[in-house]
Amino acid sequence: KSFLNHTAYLSCYFPNSQKTDIKDLRVFWQKGAVEVVHEVYYGQEIHDNLSPKYINRTKMDMDKWTLQLLNAGIVDEGQYTCIIQHRDKGSPKVIHTSECLLHIIANYSQPEIAWLHTGELKPKEYLNLSCSSSGGYPEPKHMTWLVSHENKTDRLMGPMDVSQDAVTMLYNVTGRLNITVPTNTLTNISCLLHLGEQLGSLLSVPLGI
Repeated sequence: KSFLNHTAYLSCYFPNSQKTDIKDLRVFWQKGAVEVVHEVYYGQEIHDNLSPKYINRTKMDMDKWTLQLLNAGIVDEGQYTCIIQHRDKGSPKVIHTSECLLHIIANYSQPEIAWLHTGELKPKEYLNLSCSSSGGYPEPKHMTWLVSHENKTDRLMGPMDVSQDAVTMLYNVTGRLNITVPTNTLTNISCLLHLGEQLGSLLSVPLGI
């Protein structure tokens, strides 16, 4: 996993138990079946075969057998393969391959609750609220509303609209809640945006009614 616009670290997981000299190895990384990301040819980095979008964006740490992918973007998500060949009696022989799946993460803004109507609230009327968060990746799972009064908290689900920016590929999300106005009791309403196991959840500032 890598944060958007940060450096992603992709490991070859090559133990090099034989302590083979890098000058006897050809190391190359590719994405999918066709794109060459990085190539070290018997100790020398060469750029002739690289896919254009990776030129000047990669560095290989030969001590850790790890590729650094600079300024990782959402389009860089996907499966990468590290292939190592040994120069054996002149003809190269593959001695190691490994795969690495890259996921990009971008932080969502803290969810914010907004009123969707004007005028004075009267008991037993309907209260319309929205909760919005923006600029995140990947797509969120769902949104839960927490309605707390006295010593009790209800968890409610409402509809959630998700849109993706065509240029940045980042997601914006808005959830809606429609409940009756509580009577004679202080009520706090929060919304909780669920982002999946890796990223956890984001909680809004509570709205007091």
